[in-house]
Amino acid sequence: MGEIICLGIESTAHTIAIGILDSKKGIIADQRSMYTTDKGGIIPIECAKHHKDLKEELLKKALEESKLKIEEIDFFAYSEGPGLPPSLIVGKDFAKELALKYNKPLVGVNHLVGHLEEGKYFTKAKDPVFIFVSGANTQIIAHEGKKYRVFGEALSVGLGNALDKFGRAVGLGFPAGPKIEQLAKKGNFIEIPYVVKGMDVEFSGIVTHCINLYKKGAKIEDLCYSLQETGFSMLLEVTERALAHTGKKEALLIGGVAANQRFVEMLNLMCKERKVKSFACPLKYSGDNGIQIAIAAMLQYKSDYKVYKTKKQKELADINTNWRIDQVETPWMDMFKK
Repeated sequence: MGEIICLGIESTAHTIAIGILDSKKGIIADQRSMYTTDKGGIIPIECAKHHKDLKEELLKKALEESKLKIEEIDFFAYSEGPGLPPSLIVGKDFAKELALKYNKPLVGVNHLVGHLEEGKYFTKAKDPVFIFVSGANTQIIAHEGKKYRVFGEALSVGLGNALDKFGRAVGLGFPAGPKIEQLAKKGNFIEIPYVVKGMDVEFSGIVTHCINLYKKGAKIEDLCYSLQETGFSMLLEVTERALAHTGKKEALLIGGVAANQRFVEMLNLMCKERKVKSFACPLKYSGDNGIQIAIAAMLQYKSDYKVYKTKKQKELADINTNWRIDQVETPWMDMFKK
């Protein structure tokens, strides 16, 4: 294939983003806007309104940044799932509208695959164990037997959402993760529950415990430090077991919580002890963005996976709010081995 240009739209949760990727030149546009609140968490309907209000402006800015006309885009891609239904629908409808209007193919991307493939794209990791930690998702993943497999995951709430839940309860607003990271630098360790069940982790009880300690007068800095250290240690224990089981020699931290420098530091220490290479997705791309959708879509387009070409296929394209990573086929893996 010659030069191919993809426009990817991300809208699974709090961020509406448009990224344009050129198969020869790389990233040529990256525009995004994140819905935030001063108090409480995501209000889905308000979040979707934020995305609707800004989508056209972001498209205009992305085209200006790329110095392209929209007719020069070869295909459009969107996050098909998993995610919040109101947010997903905005991105899906916008991508469908563009694909139908300009008579171009449409590609439906699993948001998690976007994170995984983006991590490999930026770090040059080849076959890692992924530590995927975002708001709703906390999973230890590796590619085995022609699919991405989940080796361990959060049983109820993901680590990112757990941190946000704690942040809401103690008045830190949304997103709470960056504020917790800063407060933790001034804290000391308090013993809190450490819950690893087989290869899975459980954060909900830990958060409740920390909120109760806060109500009883525990220092917020100490709770932030203890919550971080305990949560990260739990995930690294499972990661270490996954590395031993698969025999892989790389570990790659991805997702929004990969922006936490303490987590990166702890991962590096564990990997050094195991003589395993450690990678972390660059800070700029650790959170949700349109480039991750474009990167995964480019692989799918080349291997003809989830590519909607006819008018009817595009009109029927939908969202899948519970689309698990281990339900995704990965034909591009075989394609690149040949």
